[in-house]
Amino acid sequence: MATMTVTVQDIQHRLPELLPLISKGNTIIIEKDKQPLAQLIGLKRASKKRVAGLNRGKIHVSADFDSPLPRSGL
Repeated sequence: MATMTVTVQDIQHRLPELLPLISKGNTIIIEKDKQPLAQLIGLKRASKKRVAGLNRGKIHVSADFDSPLPRSGL
């Protein structure tokens, strides 16, 4: 993964070209007047798809789960 630095003026023209690089894990630093201003990084994606019902039967919920709680002495 690489880090690139571009100016504020460059990012306006090069964003379509830079987005695929960001999505592959590269970092883009945006600078103004030779000072870092912002950093663009890609979002992490889930490594595997979630499957509904995968842990079925591994959790037990008692029959009175949603019954009212006893009143406290307050």
